[in-house]
Amino acid sequence: MQLRNITSVLAIVCVLAGTSSAQDPQLRFGTQVSPDVEQIYERGLSWLVENQDEDGDWNQGQSTSSHGSGGPGTTGMCVMVFLASGEDPNFGKYSDNIRKAVRNMIKAQSSSTGYLGGSMYHHGFGMLGLAEVYGALDEEALWQGDSSSSRRTIGEALELAVRCALTSQKDNQWGGWRYSPGSRDADTSVSGAVLMGLLAARNAGVKVPDDGIDKALEYFKKMTSSRGGVGYAGSVGGMGGSKNLQAIATLVYAIGKRKESAEFKAVLEQISASLEHQESSYPFYFRYYMAQATFQGDFEAWNKWNTKTIRQLKELQNDDGSFTSGHGSAYGTAMSLLALGLNYRFLPIYER
Repeated sequence: MQLRNITSVLAIVCVLAGTSSAQDPQLRFGTQVSPDVEQIYERGLSWLVENQDEDGDWNQGQSTSSHGSGGPGTTGMCVMVFLASGEDPNFGKYSDNIRKAVRNMIKAQSSSTGYLGGSMYHHGFGMLGLAEVYGALDEEALWQGDSSSSRRTIGEALELAVRCALTSQKDNQWGGWRYSPGSRDADTSVSGAVLMGLLAARNAGVKVPDDGIDKALEYFKKMTSSRGGVGYAGSVGGMGGSKNLQAIATLVYAIGKRKESAEFKAVLEQISASLEHQESSYPFYFRYYMAQATFQGDFEAWNKWNTKTIRQLKELQNDDGSFTSGHGSAYGTAMSLLALGLNYRFLPIYER
């Protein structure tokens, strides 16, 4: 049975069994996915399949930038796109695309440092993609027909990536991350990407010391003002921030199990009151993080945000199924589809 067809079955089973759970089955398993979401998603998936390079990446002839274009981070997000709608990574119609992409990320990784390359943005999103596919993809099938010297299991690659992130953090005076592994300064945008990768790895069963998670969350705490403002860089909370950063902070506090903190409540209040905000700076990034942040913190707000996002993406999607962004169409398409991924709720990191 295709994974996406299991959603309604699981929800019905929970109801019929009268299961008492802290999690509403509707929140965990969702309800029927709307035709608009299905259409946007299927067209976007088709574009990703048609534009994947032979080596499994989505470079599209563009150089790797700190945020997107091509590279392990974009590839990791594309892997998550396939998984988010319930596609089977072993036997589904996109299983070859998923395996090619995962092999590409592992080959791109440094065997000595564990760095996934490009920037710590790429490292964080690549680590997140590996964490979400870990345990779902048959390791024996991953390298069939490929005799690369870079062969390692997803678990080994993920452990190396975690070690790289923690080594980088250890040398960082703020307990966060910036663009390169050796950076001494930090910002909340890069730190959010890397921290989400670490949290996903921990959720997947990889050993991630509490100290690393706690230090990163303490950095976010220092960068959050009492009114919910979130700073970008430096040591003063709430200065020079944006709605993007408030969404990122809300998400890391939630996944990091800090929902009882004053900081989480303050940033959640800010984003829940900003559902009509039009983000001109990194709009794809904003939709991606706002979807997850509102879902984790305020389900009613997520419903409103989701309705708005579906309408926007329906208008923005190109005839070929892609989404055009300043960081390349693969980045724009992956971020857009993942902003809708919570309608399916298959990825472990999307559980509430």
